[in-house]
Amino acid sequence: MGDPTRTGTRKARTPRPWLMLAFGVAGQASSTVFVSTPAFLIPLLHTERGLSLAQAGLLASTPTLGLVLSLVVWGALSDRIGERWVIAARLALTAAAAVAAMFVSSYVALGALFLVGGMAAASPNAASGRVVIGWFARERRGLAMGIRQMCQPLGVAIAAISVPLLAASGGIAAALAVPAVLCGASAVLCAIAIVDPPRPPRTTADGAAAHPQAARRPYRETSLLWRIHVVSMLLVVPQFTVSTFGLVWLVTELHFTSLAAGIVIGVSQLVGAVGRIGVGVLSDRVGSHLVPLRWVSVAAVAVMILLGAASALGSVAAAVILIAAAVVTVADNGLAYTSVAEIAGPFWSGRALGTQNTGQFLAASVVGPAVGALIGWVGFPLAFAAVAVCPAIAAPLVPRDRELAVVPE
Repeated sequence: MGDPTRTGTRKARTPRPWLMLAFGVAGQASSTVFVSTPAFLIPLLHTERGLSLAQAGLLASTPTLGLVLSLVVWGALSDRIGERWVIAARLALTAAAAVAAMFVSSYVALGALFLVGGMAAASPNAASGRVVIGWFARERRGLAMGIRQMCQPLGVAIAAISVPLLAASGGIAAALAVPAVLCGASAVLCAIAIVDPPRPPRTTADGAAAHPQAARRPYRETSLLWRIHVVSMLLVVPQFTVSTFGLVWLVTELHFTSLAAGIVIGVSQLVGAVGRIGVGVLSDRVGSHLVPLRWVSVAAVAVMILLGAASALGSVAAAVILIAAAVVTVADNGLAYTSVAEIAGPFWSGRALGTQNTGQFLAASVVGPAVGALIGWVGFPLAFAAVAVCPAIAAPLVPRDRELAVVPE
């Protein structure tokens, strides 16, 4: 579709695409705070409540499991009814789940509410991506999606800085107040302000296909989408290893205070957010989302090996490498996300983006208990180095640009 900002009408010259991007970022950043909050409760659960790392990691993974169970459904719903109400309604449900979780004492009940909140938090992932793809022209999508994808590390950063401090002073209930307030406010904002992007009709009045992509079945026509999904799942493993266990590693191995460790993680996520924008701009400059995706995969191998080596040495300088690892391991998401939406086309992008996120969060839900158990078995250094295997497998699976020739414009 054409660039809405380049037509000759006065309405098209308004900054609507950038406003829609801002609202989408606010919505998903808020839901990310909710999904990330349990990971930053791990030090409290492990050191003060007596849970093992595997048990605390399992509890921390329940919002991610909720995402897995519902992402495709919300993506398909956004294909059918639009993005605005899908985002707003589910943010309101996420806020409600956070409020309810503040008043339970059982870990089973807490995990159940984290699961329900995660299922609700799934809606902004696919729907806000559709808002960006729908309002921005192809040559601007790398930058726009890079900005949109910064909401994930931004949400993690907010959780990293606020949750450990609030949990230390007021327990789990105080920590959950942050996502409750943010999701509630974002629900109202998105309901008022988001405008669904224009989309072509599926059929003409006589029932014929009105758009050349209306009859496409992208998952049957090519393996490109499947390969990108697998690559993203593999790259999620180092990303969630760093974000889930970085804080407890700094506290238990390097003896940082909870506040200092939270600041390190928060800074790493903020720098990672900027890095996503930089990678998006780079993809616009080189004219490819897939080439930088391959570069990021190779870089993730290097940083995880370095992190393992630094952890073995026990140096405080390892915190610097942790920041670098956090930046590199989140850089792939916007690249893969944009490629999926473009390959899927306007009539499949919601479902394809839902599938993309489902695969990522399915992998992420395994990271908590699996890597937690691995750390308990072999320690942090070897566990970090072992995680480098995943991006090493991903790099050769990234499609080549010449393979995109089979995808219709």
